[in-house]
Amino acid sequence: MKEKMNIGEICTRTTVFAYKDMRVSEAAHLMLEHHVGSLVVVDESNQRRTIAGMLTDRDIVVAVVARNFDAKTMRVVDIMSGNPLICHSEDSMMDVLHQMRLHGIRRVPVADAQDTLIGIVTMDDVLEVLAEQLHVLVQIVDSERKREAHVRG
Repeated sequence: MKEKMNIGEICTRTTVFAYKDMRVSEAAHLMLEHHVGSLVVVDESNQRRTIAGMLTDRDIVVAVVARNFDAKTMRVVDIMSGNPLICHSEDSMMDVLHQMRLHGIRRVPVADAQDTLIGIVTMDDVLEVLAEQLHVLVQIVDSERKREAHVRG
């Protein structure tokens, strides 16, 4: 059995992303279309997508909607969180969870060794893995109970 599960094993590889110069209304449309609450903001150069920031639906509500700004004229770069916490595919799940707790965040972009975007890990991803592991434990307990009932009659 593997000792530590790494983030590369559980992250979502199909990542919805935005560009810094994209209009906020376009980014919001991407969130709606893909049913996500955040976008990784990228810089694209030399056929690489490097992580520049994060944009959440909350950022849009607090920075644009609540202040009556025009989402069609504002740019993602104006409201995104820059310098986001980034993890790498080989980082352990526990280390990333610790960093998420420390920074109070629910989503972390995942990069390869060259800091190119390869995915995103969310609390939902982690909960899904933990639920699978708990299900296996429940099956073990159930199997033990059935075996004992069969042996003991």
